[in-house]
Amino acid sequence: MTTRVGPAGWSYTDWEGIVYPPHGSRFDHLAYLADFFDTIEINSPFYRIPPVTHAKSWIRRVGANREFKFTTKVYRGFTHEKAPIAPDEIKAFRNYLDPLMDADRLGAILLQFPWSFKDSEGSRDRIAALLEAFDAYPAAVEVRHASFQTDDFARFLDERQSAFVMVDQPLFADSVKPAASVTSGRGYVRLHGRNYEKWFAHEESWERYNYLYTEKELDPWVERINSMEAKDVYVITNNHFRGQAIVNAGDLKHALGQGGKVPPQLVEVYGASRLRYAVP
Repeated sequence: MTTRVGPAGWSYTDWEGIVYPPHGSRFDHLAYLADFFDTIEINSPFYRIPPVTHAKSWIRRVGANREFKFTTKVYRGFTHEKAPIAPDEIKAFRNYLDPLMDADRLGAILLQFPWSFKDSEGSRDRIAALLEAFDAYPAAVEVRHASFQTDDFARFLDERQSAFVMVDQPLFADSVKPAASVTSGRGYVRLHGRNYEKWFAHEESWERYNYLYTEKELDPWVERINSMEAKDVYVITNNHFRGQAIVNAGDLKHALGQGGKVPPQLVEVYGASRLRYAVP
């Protein structure tokens, strides 16, 4: 089993001086992180379908890390809107994915659905249509409503060669609970933090993800990850505010026996005792 751990995204202004060192205009944020992690989830395609040139640039910039593979969110028009799926947008998104796939740099595409998306015949039709449209690419489906957390839905995904995304999030009555479900032989974990107060009531989107896991809170996930019967596992930390996703990605890599190397600036911000395994 190959387990890759990394953050969701790399372009955050609040990471300057915390994750990234002081630098000039030619500093490459993506290449810098690819020296520490073997995967990063590309989140910008959620808002806008990228041109092919972006994919080719990202491939080039992680070239020094032979083990590196991206995962990528799909466009929100496919998962967060009720309008029919537009064939031209599907084509444009495939065009973006093809260079990543051809270069063997694509670990999975992520179909992320909101908490308001509940299990129903219509919902499954939407998921099935998208998985069929992107059947040439390894896929993972994230649902956050508990109505999907059934053996029947797991079989539904397995039959369509899609991974069931296991999530850590604030646990409300109808939230998907932590699990170690593997479908299609691929594992995918996303850790969003546990900021109950700001999960639904927030003014800025980053407030929802302002959370730093303790190592003790991550221990059950380490056990789940180690127990997965999968060829490939992707573990993504999405609690990105002030580089907390990088801290927790380092925690997980250390606990999984992968070292725990993190940018040295983090030790200065979060303390040598918190990141003791990363101190030379």
